[in-house]
Amino acid sequence: MRFMTSSDKPGNASDTAPAETASVAARDWATASADPQYRAAVVDLLGALAYGELAAFERLAEDAKLAPTLADKAELAKMASAEFHHFERLRDRLAEIGEEPTRAMEPFVAAYDGFHKQTAPSDWLEGLVKAYVGDSIASDFYREVAARLDSDSRDLVLAVLDDTGHGGFAVEKVRAAIDADPRVGGRLALWARRLMGEALSQSQRVVADRDALSTMLVGGVADGFDLAEVGKMFSRITEAHTKRMAALGLAA
Repeated sequence: MRFMTSSDKPGNASDTAPAETASVAARDWATASADPQYRAAVVDLLGALAYGELAAFERLAEDAKLAPTLADKAELAKMASAEFHHFERLRDRLAEIGEEPTRAMEPFVAAYDGFHKQTAPSDWLEGLVKAYVGDSIASDFYREVAARLDSDSRDLVLAVLDDTGHGGFAVEKVRAAIDADPRVGGRLALWARRLMGEALSQSQRVVADRDALSTMLVGGVADGFDLAEVGKMFSRITEAHTKRMAALGLAA
């Protein structure tokens, strides 16, 4: 979830993407996957996404236990179900292209589990902020990656990044809590900053350990490591994070 050279926002990829990226984005899976390094990178990406969705399902189901009302508990259960359906789509796609889903996910288990262990929420509000802020950072990263994918893989990645409804739900609940007790805002702002740092550190570890994925994200062998583009990517992710913090009523 890091170390990449994305184009500008996915919708503008053709304007700024390196020639190699643009050529891959114009292909379908059958054509693009003839390159073994590209295929390995996409399998890694789908494996990381699949385990991320499975972990999100487990976390939301666990967070539902902290919900203060039955209605809140039901809302989180619905979101957990949506995450599991996303996992199923990724699992099925891995099987469809001849990859064993469990094997594709295994390299990412330690990093994801480590992140969730380091950022276990202490209460309901911290859980909401984590889901909104932490998941959104990962989603921003994957949307950046999607600009580099073949058309079939790109469509799948963008589909499983669809909002499960957690964003609006979290904003409503967190803002109401801050209105009721403004002191809550300071604590949650510190928590969100910690989440940002942990999420980016975890992303770096994941990609650094996977050569094919790292090569694709920094532009491929032909393009080399483009520090300027990496910097732009992080600027976009940070800007989006700041806007989400503002939506929650928190200082970035």
